Amino acid sequence: MALAGCSDYFLHRPNYQGSVDRASSHRPADLIGPSFRQPSNRNSPSHQEDDVDLEALLQRSPGPRPGLAPSPRQGVCRSQPMHILAVRRLQEEELRTSSLPAIPNPFPELCSPASSPMLNPGSLPQCQPSGTYIIKIFSEDGTGRVVEIPAVMTARDLCQLLVYKSHCVDDSSWGLVEHHPLLGLERCLEDHELVVEVQATMSSDSKFLFRKNYAKYEFFRNPLNFFPEHMVAWCQETNSTIPQSQLLQNFLNPGSYLEIQGFLYLKETARKSWKKLYMFLRRSGLYYSTKGMSKEPRHLQLLADLEDSNIFTVITGKRLHNAPTDYDFCIKPNKVRSETKELRMLCAEDEQSRTCWMTAFRLFKHGISLYQNYKLPQQKKMSAARFSSPVRSVSENSLVAMDFSGRTGRVIDNPVEAQSAAMEEGYTWRKRSQRMNILGSPSPLHPSSLSSIVHRTQLWFHGRIMREESHKMIIQQGQVDGLFLLRDSQSNPKAFVLTLCHNQKIKHFQILPFEEDGQTFFSLDDGATKFSDLIHLVEFYQLNRGVLPCKLKHPCTVVTL
Repeated sequence: MALAGCSDYFLHRPNYQGSVDRASSHRPADLIGPSFRQPSNRNSPSHQEDDVDLEALLQRSPGPRPGLAPSPRQGVCRSQPMHILAVRRLQEEELRTSSLPAIPNPFPELCSPASSPMLNPGSLPQCQPSGTYIIKIFSEDGTGRVVEIPAVMTARDLCQLLVYKSHCVDDSSWGLVEHHPLLGLERCLEDHELVVEVQATMSSDSKFLFRKNYAKYEFFRNPLNFFPEHMVAWCQETNSTIPQSQLLQNFLNPGSYLEIQGFLYLKETARKSWKKLYMFLRRSGLYYSTKGMSKEPRHLQLLADLEDSNIFTVITGKRLHNAPTDYDFCIKPNKVRSETKELRMLCAEDEQSRTCWMTAFRLFKHGISLYQNYKLPQQKKMSAARFSSPVRSVSENSLVAMDFSGRTGRVIDNPVEAQSAAMEEGYTWRKRSQRMNILGSPSPLHPSSLSSIVHRTQLWFHGRIMREESHKMIIQQGQVDGLFLLRDSQSNPKAFVLTLCHNQKIKHFQILPFEEDGQTFFSLDDGATKFSDLIHLVEFYQLNRGVLPCKLKHPCTVVTL
Protein backbone atom coordinates (compact mmCIF):
# COMPACT_ATOMS: atom_id res chain seq x y z
CA MET A 1 0.00 0.00 0.00
CA ALA A 2 1.57 3.30 -1.04
CA LEU A 3 1.39 6.43 1.03
CA ALA A 4 1.27 9.69 -0.88
CA GLY A 5 3.24 12.58 0.48
CA CYS A 6 4.68 10.69 3.48
CA SER A 7 8.37 11.33 4.15
CA ASP A 8 10.93 8.51 4.37
CA TYR A 9 11.91 9.64 7.87
CA PHE A 10 8.36 8.94 9.08
CA LEU A 11 8.32 5.52 7.39
CA HIS A 12 11.59 4.53 9.06
CA ARG A 13 10.20 5.04 12.55
CA PRO A 14 9.35 1.60 14.05
CA ASN A 15 7.24 3.00 16.87
CA TYR A 16 4.80 4.48 14.41
CA GLN A 17 4.95 1.75 11.78
CA GLY A 18 1.86 0.01 13.03
CA SER A 19 -0.05 3.26 12.87
CA VAL A 20 0.97 3.74 9.24
CA ASP A 21 -0.04 0.22 8.22
CA ARG A 22 -3.36 0.13 10.04
CA ALA A 23 -4.51 3.72 9.72
CA SER A 24 -7.25 4.61 7.24
CA SER A 25 -7.34 7.76 5.20
CA HIS A 26 -9.37 9.43 7.95
CA ARG A 27 -6.56 8.86 10.43
CA PRO A 28 -6.84 10.98 13.59
CA ALA A 29 -4.02 13.38 14.33
CA ASP A 30 -3.18 11.78 17.67
CA LEU A 31 -1.65 8.74 15.95
CA ILE A 32 1.34 10.87 15.03
CA GLY A 33 3.90 11.61 17.71
CA PRO A 34 4.52 15.20 18.70
CA SER A 35 8.15 15.05 17.55
CA PHE A 36 7.22 14.19 13.96
CA ARG A 37 5.72 17.20 12.22
CA GLN A 38 4.28 16.37 8.83
CA PRO A 39 5.25 18.70 6.02
CA SER A 40 2.63 20.96 4.55
CA ASN A 41 1.21 20.31 1.10
CA ARG A 42 2.21 23.46 -0.67
CA ASN A 43 0.20 22.54 -3.77
CA SER A 44 -3.10 22.88 -1.88
CA PRO A 45 -4.43 26.38 -1.30
CA SER A 46 -5.10 25.88 2.41
CA HIS A 47 -1.76 24.15 3.11
CA GLN A 48 -3.35 21.12 4.80
CA GLU A 49 -1.36 18.06 5.85
CA ASP A 50 -0.21 15.60 3.20
CA ASP A 51 -1.89 12.53 4.68
CA VAL A 52 -5.44 13.83 4.40
CA ASP A 53 -8.60 12.40 2.91
CA LEU A 54 -7.84 11.97 -0.78
CA GLU A 55 -11.53 12.35 -1.71
CA ALA A 56 -11.74 15.67 0.10
CA LEU A 57 -8.52 16.74 -1.56
CA LEU A 58 -10.01 16.01 -4.95
CA GLN A 59 -13.16 17.98 -4.11
CA ARG A 60 -11.02 20.99 -3.24
CA SER A 61 -8.94 20.61 -6.38
CA PRO A 62 -9.38 23.39 -8.94
CA GLY A 63 -9.51 20.82 -11.77
CA PRO A 64 -12.65 19.20 -13.22
CA ARG A 65 -14.67 17.07 -10.81
CA PRO A 66 -15.91 13.55 -11.57
CA GLY A 67 -19.18 13.43 -13.40
CA LEU A 68 -18.84 16.93 -14.88
CA ALA A 69 -18.08 17.45 -18.54
CA PRO A 70 -15.05 19.57 -19.28
CA SER A 71 -15.62 23.01 -20.67
CA PRO A 72 -14.44 23.78 -24.21
CA ARG A 73 -11.71 26.04 -22.82
CA GLN A 74 -10.27 23.27 -20.71
CA GLY A 75 -10.14 20.75 -23.54
CA VAL A 76 -10.49 17.01 -23.33
CA CYS A 77 -9.23 15.41 -20.09
CA ARG A 78 -7.01 12.46 -20.88
CA SER A 79 -7.61 10.93 -17.45
CA GLN A 80 -10.29 11.29 -14.85
CA PRO A 81 -9.58 11.22 -11.10
CA MET A 82 -10.82 8.08 -9.37
CA HIS A 83 -11.92 7.46 -5.82
CA ILE A 84 -8.80 5.85 -4.35
CA LEU A 85 -10.40 5.73 -0.91
CA ALA A 86 -13.08 3.30 -2.07
CA VAL A 87 -10.48 1.00 -3.64
CA ARG A 88 -8.41 1.11 -0.46
CA ARG A 89 -11.42 0.21 1.70
CA LEU A 90 -12.33 -2.64 -0.66
CA GLN A 91 -8.85 -4.11 -0.41
CA GLU A 92 -8.93 -3.90 3.38
CA GLU A 93 -12.33 -5.63 3.51
CA GLU A 94 -11.07 -8.41 1.26
CA LEU A 95 -8.08 -8.96 3.53
CA ARG A 96 -10.28 -9.07 6.63
CA THR A 97 -12.79 -11.48 5.10
CA SER A 98 -10.21 -13.74 3.48
CA SER A 99 -9.90 -17.27 4.74
CA LEU A 100 -6.11 -17.19 5.17
CA PRO A 101 -5.20 -19.09 8.35
CA ALA A 102 -3.13 -17.37 11.05
CA ILE A 103 0.37 -18.86 11.15
CA PRO A 104 2.20 -18.90 14.51
CA ASN A 105 5.27 -16.71 14.29
CA PRO A 106 8.41 -18.34 15.75
CA PHE A 107 10.36 -15.02 15.62
CA PRO A 108 8.00 -12.24 16.73
CA GLU A 109 10.85 -9.79 17.36
CA LEU A 110 11.65 -9.76 13.63
CA CYS A 111 8.21 -8.50 12.63
CA SER A 112 6.46 -5.16 12.82
CA PRO A 113 4.79 -4.46 15.17
CA ALA A 114 7.25 -6.13 17.52
CA SER A 115 4.56 -7.05 20.06
CA SER A 116 2.51 -9.12 17.59
CA PRO A 117 2.89 -12.91 18.21
CA MET A 118 1.13 -13.92 14.96
CA LEU A 119 1.96 -13.56 11.30
CA ASN A 120 -0.92 -12.20 9.27
CA PRO A 121 -1.09 -10.26 6.02
CA GLY A 122 -1.51 -6.93 7.81
CA SER A 123 1.58 -7.35 10.03
CA LEU A 124 4.19 -8.06 7.36
CA PRO A 125 6.73 -5.21 6.97
CA GLN A 126 6.87 -3.61 3.57
CA CYS A 127 10.57 -2.99 2.88
CA GLN A 128 11.05 -0.83 5.94
CA PRO A 129 14.08 -0.85 8.29
CA SER A 130 13.87 -2.20 11.78
CA GLY A 131 13.59 0.03 14.81
CA THR A 132 17.09 -0.74 16.06
CA TYR A 133 20.45 0.63 14.96
CA ILE A 134 24.00 -0.63 15.30
CA ILE A 135 26.30 1.72 17.25
CA LYS A 136 29.99 1.15 17.97
CA ILE A 137 31.40 2.70 21.13
CA PHE A 138 35.10 3.06 21.95
CA SER A 139 36.82 3.54 25.28
CA GLU A 140 39.93 5.63 25.89
CA ASP A 141 42.22 2.59 25.76
CA GLY A 142 41.13 1.81 22.19
CA THR A 143 38.78 -1.09 22.92
CA GLY A 144 35.34 -1.03 21.34
CA ARG A 145 31.92 -2.57 21.78
CA VAL A 146 29.07 -2.91 19.29
CA VAL A 147 25.60 -2.41 20.73
CA GLU A 148 22.16 -2.50 19.20
CA ILE A 149 19.96 0.34 20.41
CA PRO A 150 16.45 1.59 19.57
CA ALA A 151 15.98 4.81 17.68
CA VAL A 152 14.60 6.59 20.74
CA MET A 153 17.55 5.83 23.05
CA THR A 154 19.15 8.90 24.60
CA ALA A 155 22.80 9.40 25.50
CA ARG A 156 22.05 8.90 29.20
CA ASP A 157 20.30 5.58 28.56
CA LEU A 158 23.18 4.36 26.42
CA CYS A 159 25.70 5.30 29.12
CA GLN A 160 23.70 3.37 31.71
CA LEU A 161 23.62 0.39 29.36
CA LEU A 162 27.41 0.51 28.95
CA VAL A 163 27.87 0.88 32.70
CA TYR A 164 25.81 -2.25 33.21
CA LYS A 165 27.66 -4.23 30.54
CA SER A 166 31.12 -3.08 31.68
CA HIS A 167 30.38 -3.56 35.41
CA CYS A 168 31.26 0.04 36.27
CA VAL A 169 30.02 2.19 39.13
CA ASP A 170 27.08 4.29 38.00
CA ASP A 171 27.76 7.69 39.58
CA SER A 172 26.02 9.78 36.87
CA SER A 173 29.35 11.15 35.65
CA TRP A 174 29.71 8.99 32.54
CA GLY A 175 29.27 10.66 29.19
CA LEU A 176 29.13 9.87 25.50
CA VAL A 177 31.64 11.88 23.48
CA GLU A 178 31.30 12.74 19.79
CA HIS A 179 34.86 12.53 18.45
CA HIS A 180 36.06 13.81 15.05
CA PRO A 181 39.74 12.82 14.62
CA LEU A 182 40.28 14.48 11.23
CA LEU A 183 38.83 17.79 12.36
CA GLY A 184 40.40 17.53 15.81
CA LEU A 185 37.06 18.19 17.55
CA GLU A 186 35.06 16.51 20.30
CA ARG A 187 32.11 17.27 22.54
CA CYS A 188 30.12 15.47 25.22
CA LEU A 189 26.55 14.74 24.19
CA GLU A 190 23.79 16.09 26.37
CA ASP A 191 21.90 13.42 28.26
CA HIS A 192 18.62 14.06 26.43
CA GLU A 193 20.07 13.93 22.90
CA LEU A 194 19.12 10.97 20.70
CA VAL A 195 22.19 8.96 19.75
CA VAL A 196 20.83 7.94 16.35
CA GLU A 197 20.16 11.55 15.34
CA VAL A 198 23.68 12.59 16.34
CA GLN A 199 25.19 9.68 14.42
CA ALA A 200 23.34 10.82 11.28
CA THR A 201 25.34 14.09 11.36
CA MET A 202 28.73 12.38 11.78
CA SER A 203 31.18 11.44 9.04
CA SER A 204 32.54 7.95 8.43
CA ASP A 205 35.76 8.59 10.36
CA SER A 206 33.99 9.96 13.44
CA LYS A 207 33.17 7.79 16.46
CA PHE A 208 31.65 7.71 19.92
CA LEU A 209 33.79 7.53 23.06
CA PHE A 210 32.65 6.32 26.49
CA ARG A 211 34.34 8.52 29.06
CA LYS A 212 34.01 10.15 32.47
CA ASN A 213 32.92 13.79 32.48
CA TYR A 214 32.86 15.24 35.98
CA ALA A 215 32.41 18.82 34.74
CA LYS A 216 29.19 18.13 32.87
CA TYR A 217 26.96 19.79 35.50
CA GLU A 218 29.56 21.35 37.76
CA PHE A 219 28.29 24.85 36.93
CA PHE A 220 25.04 24.08 38.76
CA ARG A 221 27.03 23.42 41.95
CA ASN A 222 29.52 26.29 41.69
CA PRO A 223 28.15 28.87 39.22
CA LEU A 224 30.41 31.68 40.44
CA ASN A 225 33.52 29.79 39.32
CA PHE A 226 32.20 29.46 35.76
CA PHE A 227 30.85 32.94 35.04
CA PRO A 228 33.19 35.84 35.88
CA GLU A 229 31.35 39.02 36.75
CA HIS A 230 33.01 41.09 34.01
CA MET A 231 31.84 38.67 31.28
CA VAL A 232 28.13 38.58 32.17
CA ALA A 233 25.92 41.55 31.26
CA TRP A 234 22.51 42.54 29.93
CA CYS A 235 21.93 42.86 26.20
CA GLN A 236 20.57 46.40 26.61
CA GLU A 237 22.75 49.31 27.60
CA THR A 238 21.93 49.47 31.31
CA ASN A 239 23.82 50.17 34.50
CA SER A 240 21.96 47.58 36.58
CA THR A 241 24.04 44.66 37.82
CA ILE A 242 23.07 41.01 37.75
CA PRO A 243 22.68 39.42 41.20
CA GLN A 244 24.95 36.42 41.54
CA SER A 245 22.25 34.46 43.38
CA GLN A 246 19.94 34.75 40.35
CA LEU A 247 22.57 34.10 37.70
CA LEU A 248 21.46 30.58 36.79
CA GLN A 249 17.78 31.57 36.90
CA ASN A 250 18.47 34.22 34.29
CA PHE A 251 20.29 31.71 32.11
CA LEU A 252 17.42 29.22 32.31
CA ASN A 253 14.70 31.84 31.84
CA PRO A 254 14.07 32.19 28.09
CA GLY A 255 12.63 35.67 28.62
CA SER A 256 15.75 37.20 30.13
CA TYR A 257 18.15 39.29 28.04
CA LEU A 258 21.42 37.91 29.32
CA GLU A 259 24.65 37.84 27.32
CA ILE A 260 28.31 36.87 27.59
CA GLN A 261 30.79 39.44 26.32
CA GLY A 262 34.53 39.58 25.85
CA PHE A 263 37.41 39.40 23.40
CA LEU A 264 37.98 36.25 21.34
CA TYR A 265 40.34 35.28 18.55
CA LEU A 266 38.57 34.29 15.34
CA LYS A 267 40.28 32.23 12.67
CA GLU A 268 39.76 33.81 9.27
CA THR A 269 38.16 31.66 6.58
CA ALA A 270 40.61 29.79 4.33
CA ARG A 271 43.54 31.37 6.19
CA LYS A 272 45.83 30.51 9.06
CA SER A 273 45.68 33.97 10.57
CA TRP A 274 43.57 34.89 13.61
CA LYS A 275 41.78 38.16 14.30
CA LYS A 276 40.91 39.50 17.76
CA LEU A 277 37.31 40.73 18.00
CA TYR A 278 34.88 41.76 20.72
CA MET A 279 32.02 39.25 20.74
CA PHE A 280 28.60 38.83 22.33
CA LEU A 281 26.88 35.51 22.97
CA ARG A 282 23.09 35.76 23.18
CA ARG A 283 20.17 33.39 22.84
CA SER A 284 19.81 34.35 19.20
CA GLY A 285 23.43 33.58 18.33
CA LEU A 286 27.07 34.63 18.55
CA TYR A 287 27.84 38.15 17.29
CA TYR A 288 30.96 40.22 16.87
CA SER A 289 31.23 43.98 16.80
CA THR A 290 32.53 45.64 13.66
CA LYS A 291 33.37 48.79 15.60
CA GLY A 292 35.34 48.22 18.78
CA MET A 293 33.10 47.22 21.70
CA SER A 294 29.91 48.79 20.37
CA LYS A 295 26.60 47.00 21.09
CA GLU A 296 24.55 48.95 18.56
CA PRO A 297 22.63 46.65 16.19
CA ARG A 298 24.16 48.26 13.11
CA HIS A 299 27.63 47.30 14.37
CA LEU A 300 26.80 43.65 15.22
CA GLN A 301 27.47 40.87 12.74
CA LEU A 302 26.03 37.37 13.25
CA LEU A 303 28.76 34.76 13.37
CA ALA A 304 26.94 31.55 14.34
CA ASP A 305 23.40 30.42 15.11
CA LEU A 306 22.92 28.43 18.31
CA GLU A 307 19.90 26.45 17.17
CA ASP A 308 21.56 24.62 14.28
CA SER A 309 25.08 24.36 15.75
CA ASN A 310 27.01 22.63 18.51
CA ILE A 311 30.09 23.72 20.41
CA PHE A 312 33.22 21.53 20.41
CA THR A 313 36.55 21.46 22.16
CA VAL A 314 39.53 21.63 19.80
CA ILE A 315 42.04 18.95 20.76
CA THR A 316 44.73 19.83 18.20
CA GLY A 317 44.48 23.62 18.05
CA LYS A 318 48.13 24.59 18.22
CA ARG A 319 49.35 22.00 15.75
CA LEU A 320 46.48 21.86 13.26
CA HIS A 321 45.09 25.41 13.30
CA ASN A 322 48.06 27.46 14.51
CA ALA A 323 45.97 28.84 17.39
CA PRO A 324 47.42 31.80 19.36
CA THR A 325 46.68 30.09 22.73
CA ASP A 326 45.85 26.62 24.02
CA TYR A 327 42.26 27.54 24.94
CA ASP A 328 40.48 27.19 21.60
CA PHE A 329 37.03 25.85 20.78
CA CYS A 330 34.85 25.55 17.72
CA ILE A 331 31.22 26.10 16.68
CA LYS A 332 30.26 23.49 14.12
CA PRO A 333 26.97 23.56 12.16
CA ASN A 334 25.05 20.29 12.30
CA LYS A 335 24.93 19.97 8.50
CA VAL A 336 28.74 20.12 8.22
CA ARG A 337 30.48 16.73 8.37
CA SER A 338 34.07 17.07 7.19
CA GLU A 339 34.33 20.53 5.61
CA THR A 340 36.54 22.92 7.55
CA LYS A 341 35.46 26.11 5.77
CA GLU A 342 32.12 26.17 7.62
CA LEU A 343 33.73 25.78 11.07
CA ARG A 344 33.97 28.79 13.35
CA MET A 345 37.32 28.41 15.12
CA LEU A 346 37.59 30.57 18.24
CA CYS A 347 40.25 31.01 20.88
CA ALA A 348 40.10 32.48 24.41
CA GLU A 349 42.77 34.06 26.57
CA ASP A 350 42.59 31.56 29.44
CA GLU A 351 40.80 28.42 30.57
CA GLN A 352 38.22 30.24 32.69
CA SER A 353 37.11 32.37 29.73
CA ARG A 354 36.83 29.35 27.43
CA THR A 355 34.79 27.46 30.04
CA CYS A 356 32.49 30.47 30.43
CA TRP A 357 31.81 30.75 26.69
CA MET A 358 31.21 27.01 26.23
CA THR A 359 28.98 26.67 29.30
CA ALA A 360 26.88 29.70 28.33
CA PHE A 361 26.47 28.25 24.83
CA ARG A 362 25.03 25.05 26.32
CA LEU A 363 22.69 26.95 28.63
CA PHE A 364 21.39 29.24 25.89
CA LYS A 365 20.88 26.32 23.50
CA HIS A 366 19.29 23.72 25.79
CA GLY A 367 17.96 25.83 28.64
CA ILE A 368 15.84 24.05 31.23
CA SER A 369 16.63 20.64 29.71
CA LEU A 370 20.11 20.80 31.25
CA TYR A 371 18.65 21.40 34.69
CA GLN A 372 16.27 18.48 34.26
CA ASN A 373 19.18 16.26 33.24
CA TYR A 374 21.07 17.38 36.33
CA LYS A 375 18.16 16.72 38.70
CA LEU A 376 17.04 13.38 37.26
CA PRO A 377 19.78 11.19 38.86
CA GLN A 378 19.22 12.86 42.22
CA GLN A 379 15.49 12.18 42.05
CA LYS A 380 16.16 8.54 41.21
CA LYS A 381 18.50 8.20 44.19
CA MET A 382 15.91 9.72 46.50
CA SER A 383 13.19 7.41 45.26
CA ALA A 384 15.47 4.38 45.47
CA ALA A 385 16.59 5.27 48.99
CA ARG A 386 13.07 4.71 50.28
CA PHE A 387 13.17 1.03 49.34
CA SER A 388 16.83 0.16 49.84
CA SER A 389 19.39 0.30 52.59
CA PRO A 390 21.81 3.24 52.59
CA VAL A 391 24.96 2.72 50.53
CA ARG A 392 28.35 4.14 51.51
CA SER A 393 29.00 7.07 49.21
CA VAL A 394 32.56 8.25 48.52
CA SER A 395 32.05 11.99 48.77
CA GLU A 396 33.22 14.89 50.84
CA ASN A 397 30.00 15.02 52.86
CA SER A 398 29.95 11.34 53.82
CA LEU A 399 33.63 10.54 54.43
CA VAL A 400 34.93 11.79 57.79
CA ALA A 401 37.76 10.81 60.09
CA MET A 402 36.53 8.59 62.92
CA ASP A 403 37.98 7.44 66.24
CA PHE A 404 36.88 3.97 67.41
CA SER A 405 39.25 3.63 70.37
CA GLY A 406 36.46 4.11 72.92
CA ARG A 407 33.17 2.33 73.42
CA THR A 408 31.44 4.47 70.81
CA GLY A 409 32.88 6.06 67.70
CA ARG A 410 33.28 9.80 67.35
CA VAL A 411 34.04 12.18 64.48
CA ILE A 412 37.51 13.77 64.52
CA ASP A 413 37.05 17.42 63.62
CA ASN A 414 40.58 18.57 64.38
CA PRO A 415 42.87 17.91 61.35
CA VAL A 416 45.93 17.67 63.60
CA GLU A 417 44.26 14.93 65.63
CA ALA A 418 43.19 13.17 62.42
CA GLN A 419 46.78 13.26 61.17
CA SER A 420 48.09 11.77 64.40
CA ALA A 421 45.40 9.10 64.24
CA ALA A 422 46.59 8.16 60.76
CA MET A 423 50.17 7.89 62.00
CA GLU A 424 49.02 5.72 64.89
CA GLU A 425 47.19 3.47 62.43
CA GLY A 426 50.43 3.14 60.48
CA TYR A 427 52.25 2.04 63.62
CA THR A 428 49.56 -0.58 64.20
CA TRP A 429 50.14 -1.97 60.72
CA ARG A 430 53.89 -2.05 61.42
CA LYS A 431 53.42 -4.05 64.61
CA ARG A 432 51.14 -6.46 62.84
CA SER A 433 53.69 -7.00 60.07
CA GLN A 434 56.45 -7.63 62.60
CA ARG A 435 54.24 -10.16 64.37
CA MET A 436 53.61 -11.93 61.05
CA ASN A 437 57.36 -12.08 60.40
CA ILE A 438 57.97 -13.69 63.77
CA LEU A 439 55.35 -16.34 63.04
CA GLY A 440 57.04 -17.12 59.75
CA SER A 441 54.28 -15.80 57.45
CA PRO A 442 55.11 -13.46 54.56
CA SER A 443 54.82 -9.82 55.51
CA PRO A 444 52.08 -7.90 53.66
CA LEU A 445 54.44 -4.90 53.57
CA HIS A 446 57.30 -6.69 51.88
CA PRO A 447 58.05 -5.27 48.42
CA SER A 448 57.55 -8.66 46.81
CA SER A 449 54.19 -9.26 48.51
CA LEU A 450 50.71 -8.51 47.25
CA SER A 451 50.35 -5.23 49.12
CA SER A 452 53.13 -3.63 47.12
CA ILE A 453 51.28 -4.16 43.85
CA VAL A 454 47.64 -4.13 44.93
CA HIS A 455 47.34 -0.43 44.00
CA ARG A 456 47.78 -1.38 40.35
CA THR A 457 44.28 -2.85 40.38
CA GLN A 458 42.72 0.47 41.41
CA LEU A 459 40.88 2.61 38.87
CA TRP A 460 42.87 5.73 39.78
CA PHE A 461 46.28 4.13 39.06
CA HIS A 462 47.49 4.39 35.46
CA GLY A 463 50.97 2.92 35.59
CA ARG A 464 53.85 4.29 33.55
CA ILE A 465 52.28 7.14 31.59
CA MET A 466 53.94 10.39 30.65
CA ARG A 467 53.26 13.74 32.27
CA GLU A 468 51.57 15.02 29.11
CA GLU A 469 49.28 11.99 29.01
CA SER A 470 48.14 12.62 32.58
CA HIS A 471 47.38 16.25 31.65
CA LYS A 472 45.32 15.09 28.70
CA MET A 473 43.27 12.67 30.79
CA ILE A 474 42.53 15.28 33.44
CA ILE A 475 41.42 17.81 30.81
CA GLN A 476 39.23 15.29 28.98
CA GLN A 477 37.39 14.18 32.11
CA GLY A 478 36.69 17.72 33.31
CA GLN A 479 38.95 20.10 35.20
CA VAL A 480 37.06 20.08 38.49
CA ASP A 481 38.56 20.40 41.94
CA GLY A 482 39.69 17.07 43.36
CA LEU A 483 40.06 15.15 40.09
CA PHE A 484 43.19 13.00 40.50
CA LEU A 485 45.21 10.02 39.31
CA LEU A 486 48.37 8.20 40.39
CA ARG A 487 51.15 7.09 38.09
CA ASP A 488 54.72 5.82 38.16
CA SER A 489 57.42 8.44 38.45
CA GLN A 490 59.60 8.94 35.38
CA SER A 491 62.59 10.31 37.32
CA ASN A 492 62.56 7.92 40.30
CA PRO A 493 61.68 4.29 39.54
CA LYS A 494 60.76 3.63 43.18
CA ALA A 495 58.51 6.69 43.57
CA PHE A 496 55.02 7.62 42.37
CA VAL A 497 53.33 10.86 41.32
CA LEU A 498 49.92 12.20 42.34
CA THR A 499 48.37 14.36 39.60
CA LEU A 500 45.65 16.64 41.01
CA CYS A 501 43.40 19.34 39.53
CA HIS A 502 42.60 22.46 41.58
CA ASN A 503 41.20 25.79 40.36
CA GLN A 504 41.39 24.51 36.76
CA LYS A 505 45.14 24.01 37.16
CA ILE A 506 46.92 20.64 37.16
CA LYS A 507 49.54 20.04 39.84
CA HIS A 508 51.89 17.12 40.51
CA PHE A 509 53.01 15.79 43.90
CA GLN A 510 55.73 13.18 44.25
CA ILE A 511 55.13 10.22 46.56
CA LEU A 512 58.46 9.06 47.96
CA PRO A 513 59.25 5.70 49.60
CA PHE A 514 60.80 5.57 53.08
CA GLU A 515 62.61 2.66 54.71
CA GLU A 516 62.04 2.20 58.43
CA ASP A 517 62.78 -0.96 60.46
CA GLY A 518 63.13 -2.92 57.27
CA GLN A 519 59.70 -1.87 56.02
CA THR A 520 58.75 0.43 53.13
CA PHE A 521 56.33 3.31 53.60
CA PHE A 522 55.06 6.07 51.29
CA SER A 523 54.66 9.74 52.08
CA LEU A 524 53.67 13.00 50.40
CA ASP A 525 55.14 15.32 53.04
CA ASP A 526 58.74 14.10 53.38
CA GLY A 527 57.94 11.42 55.93
CA ALA A 528 55.70 13.43 58.28
CA THR A 529 52.72 11.20 57.38
CA LYS A 530 53.57 7.65 56.33
CA PHE A 531 51.37 4.99 54.79
CA SER A 532 51.94 1.30 54.30
CA ASP A 533 50.62 1.37 50.71
CA LEU A 534 49.12 3.74 48.17
CA ILE A 535 45.54 2.66 48.88
CA HIS A 536 45.83 3.88 52.48
CA LEU A 537 47.40 7.10 51.22
CA VAL A 538 44.53 7.80 48.82
CA GLU A 539 41.87 6.95 51.41
CA PHE A 540 43.50 9.29 53.93
CA TYR A 541 43.60 12.25 51.55
CA GLN A 542 40.02 11.60 50.52
CA LEU A 543 39.14 12.33 54.15
CA ASN A 544 41.74 14.99 54.94
CA ARG A 545 43.32 17.65 52.77
CA GLY A 546 46.65 17.59 54.56
CA VAL A 547 49.40 19.19 52.48
CA LEU A 548 47.28 19.10 49.32
CA PRO A 549 45.33 22.15 48.07
CA CYS A 550 42.07 20.15 48.20
CA LYS A 551 40.80 16.68 49.04
CA LEU A 552 40.86 13.83 46.55
CA LYS A 553 37.30 13.59 45.24
CA HIS A 554 37.05 12.18 41.71
CA PRO A 555 39.31 9.39 40.44
CA CYS A 556 40.36 9.69 36.82
CA THR A 557 39.04 6.39 35.44
CA VAL A 558 39.54 4.49 32.19
CA VAL A 559 37.45 1.38 31.55
CA THR A 560 37.75 -1.38 28.98
CA LEU A 561 34.57 -2.05 27.05
